[in-house]
Amino acid sequence: MPPPAIDLRNIHLHRGPTHILNDVSWTVPTGSCAAILGPNGSGKSMLTRVVACHLWPTAGTAVILGNRFGETNLLELRKSIRLVQAAGPFDVDPSLTTREAVLTGFFSTIGLYDAYTEEMNAEALRLLEQVGLAHVADHTYSTLSSGERVRSLIARALAIRPQLLLLDEPTSGLDLLAREQVLATVQSMFESDRTPPTVVMITHHVEELPPATANVLLLSEGRVAACGSPGEVIRSEVLSPVYRCPLEVRRNNGRFYVEVHPAAWGALLPKTMKG
Repeated sequence: MPPPAIDLRNIHLHRGPTHILNDVSWTVPTGSCAAILGPNGSGKSMLTRVVACHLWPTAGTAVILGNRFGETNLLELRKSIRLVQAAGPFDVDPSLTTREAVLTGFFSTIGLYDAYTEEMNAEALRLLEQVGLAHVADHTYSTLSSGERVRSLIARALAIRPQLLLLDEPTSGLDLLAREQVLATVQSMFESDRTPPTVVMITHHVEELPPATANVLLLSEGRVAACGSPGEVIRSEVLSPVYRCPLEVRRNNGRFYVEVHPAAWGALLPKTMKG
């Protein structure tokens, strides 16, 4: 068996007196689909930066793709990891075509500055076919819809065949169809690819987890609130105290959905002070 793709033991992250992550331990098997779940301020983004090898923890042991922090060159290790942030601070050159945007993934640049080979071009077209964007391969990137851009960024990330793919809120701001197309793209990796990368979804919402998700880490105020299979973690009695509202969970066709009954809305608003 290969070593886990992610093996975190007692991770702490402090910024001055603020404890952002507290005693976080998590193991993700290689080639699986996992998720980091939690509300705003729970520590998801900071933990993602640790897993992406962009941030050193204050204490604890971090082993990513079999490489232990402190014993490996993190710059080299990052070459096997790709982080897709739909709302990230950087985006590819909007004047490129969709195919060219995917080609930049081979060079880890946001513009296409280097000459590419025919093999690279063929692979870019194959990846666009895989994410359902072959029909817009020659469209300008700036003309793509938000959902199409996310899928093209996933194809771009897959260009180097990364061992670890981190998808940070990939469906944020998308409409229903675009969201489902992104989730279908992720699911297809585990149905058609014999050796998919390890994929980690980082999200607020359980309905954004594809059926392939086998491992969920639930964070609350920088601590592990729950960890295990979706069936073990995504339960009303587990999620409700973390999200601070009475949640009802239902499962259908391998996916989970949560809702708050309107009768509970009144208790979610602060009471008006009188007198």
